[in-house]
Amino acid sequence: MKLSKRLKVKNPLGLHARPATVIARLLQKSKSKVFFTFHEETINARSIMSVLMLAANKNAQILVTVEGEDAETTMDSLVEAFNNQFGEITNG
Repeated sequence: MKLSKRLKVKNPLGLHARPATVIARLLQKSKSKVFFTFHEETINARSIMSVLMLAANKNAQILVTVEGEDAETTMDSLVEAFNNQFGEITNG
């Protein structure tokens, strides 16, 4: 199964080290291949360094592509992570 969805980076600092680590940990449980595309560059989302190299800031639209037997579960987990700002939600 292959799924693609555009997700918005909502946390104030964009995809920096903490969100990249959250993504990598989340994907450790997944069997699917996961790719992020931003500004015509596609990277393997399992790589923290590759996620950092995208330099996606707040409000960036990332095309997330998930391919594999657990693609739906993996996509749902990524959508949740993006929506809850990778656990960085602040009161300010």
